[in-house]
Amino acid sequence: MLFPTLTFGLFFLATFALIWSVRDNEWRKILLLLASWVFYGAWDWRFVALLIGSAILNWGAAQLIAHTPEEEEGRRKALLTIGVIANLCILGVFKYYDFFLEQLGVLLAQAGIARDLPLMQIVLPVGVSFFTFQAMSYLVDVAKKRIAAADLLDVTLLMSFFPHLVAGPIVRGSDLLPQFRQRPVLTRDAATMGLVLIVWGLFKKAVIASELSTGLVDPVFFDPAGHSRIDLIAAAYGYAVQIYCDFSAYSDMAIGLAALLGYRFPLNFNQPYRATSLQDFWRRWHISLSSWLRDYLYIDALGGNRKGFARQCANLMTTMLLGGLWHGAKWTFVIWGGLHGGVLAIERIWDRCRPEGWPRLPAWLGLVITFHIVVLGWIFFRAESFAQATAYLGGLFAGGAGPGLPLQVTPLTVVLIVFGVAIHAAPHDLGQRLALRLRLLPWWALGLMLGLTILIVDAMRFEGVAPFIYYQF
Repeated sequence: MLFPTLTFGLFFLATFALIWSVRDNEWRKILLLLASWVFYGAWDWRFVALLIGSAILNWGAAQLIAHTPEEEEGRRKALLTIGVIANLCILGVFKYYDFFLEQLGVLLAQAGIARDLPLMQIVLPVGVSFFTFQAMSYLVDVAKKRIAAADLLDVTLLMSFFPHLVAGPIVRGSDLLPQFRQRPVLTRDAATMGLVLIVWGLFKKAVIASELSTGLVDPVFFDPAGHSRIDLIAAAYGYAVQIYCDFSAYSDMAIGLAALLGYRFPLNFNQPYRATSLQDFWRRWHISLSSWLRDYLYIDALGGNRKGFARQCANLMTTMLLGGLWHGAKWTFVIWGGLHGGVLAIERIWDRCRPEGWPRLPAWLGLVITFHIVVLGWIFFRAESFAQATAYLGGLFAGGAGPGLPLQVTPLTVVLIVFGVAIHAAPHDLGQRLALRLRLLPWWALGLMLGLTILIVDAMRFEGVAPFIYYQF
């Protein structure tokens, strides 16, 4: 069930009407949970059982940790370790089993020990990376007494809540569980802002991301050797805009939908292409994931910068390599993470070793360099294989295919790329300003305006709706 479809629109209208007709908060949460299972089951009902089982597992582990006396610190750590390993096993079996077995097969063949290994071709549950990371952060927060252990209903709803279920944001228990304990109130400000975010997300996904995908990016990446250098350059920039508009659209719509149901989600994107360093980029891009990696992996698990400068750089690289692997079982994701980790480490080294008196880079130059490092990384992120990525880079730097081929890039795709980059120069609170103006309108006028806007977006969009990119993660 995709957000920008009539099916989801009808589903959400029914859920919205039902939820706000119920006064008792416990029944409200039960109905939200059932609606979330219907939403998730629209892809494959079998995986609803996985979602429920994972919730029960993490609720039970958190209860055991919370009821273990502080004096038994070793037992608390052991329970936390078992809970985290259990979550990693869920992720490993469904997402990485075949990948690691294939790599083992390659190593055995190189060693002259050929074996038929039991590949299972496991179907990947939608959003499994998101709800397992959310579950692990909940266990760690309970173990470190950042939050109290919640009851089964709240934990299950935390992991299953449909606006963020399949592609984030990774909403932590500390953000959402306190909201579940109180009956929410829908204010005019929250509703207006939610509607603005939903319409803006619909435009970014249905018009910009979909058109760039089908009209430029997919054809060029499918056959980089058959396209000119101009197409390769345009498609690299096009994918940078596509993935931003696609993923930020999902986050905007998720935040907006949650707001209409009375809940607040944290910001997930903050104009990432105006970053002046890669560290700044990761403070703006997929903020819920980058902050998760920072807090739970880089600081809690690896020690952050507490064990010396060399260890700090190694921890950065490890964090980003694992962050790349989180996105999928492909070497291209690992290379993408390694590129980001390496540049982050270089930035730290330069800050530490820069000769005294040497000025910092001008902000505009830092922005240009950072953006092009990110675009280079996106080539590996988008490529289906390492061979395809190297073929793409070879064509990009060697001149692409010979002259005479028709260009894939069109004036429309150029306009969309320029617009997708230009929106990063807009005031960061432009949406809030618009919402503040719209909330002064009568409800009928606001509804009419939003309805007309949706019809205009629907008329502009490409035929059909492709799944969001981050559904595969």
